[in-house]
Amino acid sequence: MDKTLLAIFAHPDDEAFGIGGTLTRYAQAGATVRLICATRGESGKITDPDIDPDSDVGVLREQELKDACAAMGLEPPIFLDYHDSGREERTQHSNKRALMHVPEDEIERALLQHIADIKPDVMLTFDPHGIYGHIDHIKIHRATTAAFWAAGGVMQPAPRRLFYTVLVADRMKEMQQSRPNSPLAKLDADVYGVSEDSLAAVLDVTAYVDQKEKAVKAHRSQTGPTSSFANISRDNETWREMFRRETLTLGGLRGSFPALPVDDLFAGLD
Repeated sequence: MDKTLLAIFAHPDDEAFGIGGTLTRYAQAGATVRLICATRGESGKITDPDIDPDSDVGVLREQELKDACAAMGLEPPIFLDYHDSGREERTQHSNKRALMHVPEDEIERALLQHIADIKPDVMLTFDPHGIYGHIDHIKIHRATTAAFWAAGGVMQPAPRRLFYTVLVADRMKEMQQSRPNSPLAKLDADVYGVSEDSLAAVLDVTAYVDQKEKAVKAHRSQTGPTSSFANISRDNETWREMFRRETLTLGGLRGSFPALPVDDLFAGLD
């Protein structure tokens, strides 16, 4: 497949949980699949008691992301070298390199350099709510959307499509019930989720369950025994939905688009 897909996210593990099956699918089909990660997840909470609590979290999670990319068949990730802003008690209020403090036009310029080099046909990033409202997710959504539209001035042909990864509201409600200590737990699913008729792409990634699960579990520091993910088994309906179906809305378009929803992000592209 002579196509290029570029995914842009904020932290290690964003890619595996949200869109790991899709990334694996296109990598296996022969597309060029690249991943940009804005931070190394330095402020993440360690959920595996077997990991040394004094570990350098950024170094640890950088390697976890490299391992996840290998599991999905991707090239090593590109890091923008910003710092994880954290959340709740780990919020990095005084860290000027934390993504929350970085001007969005600076992030946009950094992304544009990579977009011009990679020349993607299709781009992926977070939805406007950043799935669950994390400030880093929202910053990357905004900067990536801006970079998609600005790309026409720095490269031709410019990227043709921008997709946002999303959760359908009903699915989010199911996940809230099965993961009561997850970041989704207290959200209004009808606001943070989307309706089924909002979807631009619905991908059946059942064939890539094993690779996606391996990629998710590569993020060992985030999926340990004390994580909200730990209690979900393969027999759980939420698990099956999470690992077999990935959903996206359309965030930007150059040219035409087939009838919605498609089951191929490159559908209709020459």
